[in-house]
Amino acid sequence: MAAEILVMVVLPLLLLAAAVCDLASFTIPNRLSFALAASFILFPALAHLPMSMVAAHLGAGLAGLAVGFGLFAMGYIGGGDAKLFAGVALWLGFQDLAPYALAASILGGLLTLTILGLRQLPLPAIAARQGWILRLHGERSGIPYGVALAAGAFVILPHTEIFRLAASL
Repeated sequence: MAAEILVMVVLPLLLLAAAVCDLASFTIPNRLSFALAASFILFPALAHLPMSMVAAHLGAGLAGLAVGFGLFAMGYIGGGDAKLFAGVALWLGFQDLAPYALAASILGGLLTLTILGLRQLPLPAIAARQGWILRLHGERSGIPYGVALAAGAFVILPHTEIFRLAASL
């Protein structure tokens, strides 16, 4: 039961928190990335996963961290986004990493186009009183890519190996 709760409740709540934080402040707190990794560490013990599967998930997390920090170094994403991507990669493993990256990329493109389009429109007076909306609407502001990373995880999660494992416990 505890393993199911980690995958079906804790993981989605952490992803939602990361998306909301990024949308509101353009930052993803380190404590959320840490909680994402720490909650995964509990899962193999609770689900009795073989060490080979745990090692594969750890490898996917490290690969996600390398890719994420490469994108960060090139200025494409923020550091919080890189750590969030690595945390999700840790949970998904290599088997579901490519579909996740594709889903997050497509959603990230749609998010970017939507925000850039909305920035061309004037803000309604009620929205202009909200600091986070003003920051999001600012032409020099970035794109809160953590929203797309979390959304991509939500799209793919029900179809992943880790979800099937949790559901079968």
